Amino acid sequence: MQIGSVVMGASDVRRAAAFWKAALGYVEREPLTEKWVVLVPAAGPGPGVSLGRSDVPVQEVPRVHLDLYTEEQDAEVARLIGLGAVQVDWELYPEDPDFVVLADTEGNRFCVIDTTHG
Repeated sequence: MQIGSVVMGASDVRRAAAFWKAALGYVEREPLTEKWVVLVPAAGPGPGVSLGRSDVPVQEVPRVHLDLYTEEQDAEVARLIGLGAVQVDWELYPEDPDFVVLADTEGNRFCVIDTTHG
């Protein structure tokens, strides 16, 4: 068994898909609809990101979220903000964190992890 896709809610599937396609270099597995899309890596294997239409409010402290790993945290955070993400005022940061909490265009929280950090 393996993880095939991580599913997230979106009030605007098209907008969310545009963000995640640009953020991760993913493509649509099939053409998106207003209610659903599965995004997959453009090259090579990896888990998908599925976006489903939802009117449920975003959790401020989600039980499940994406961790995006990078050796260039500052550059990636700036790039993602340029794509429409926003930095979240996160009260739960530990001392000397290796992660930055962002929210996508739908408010879904995710972390950008600095893999070079201690």
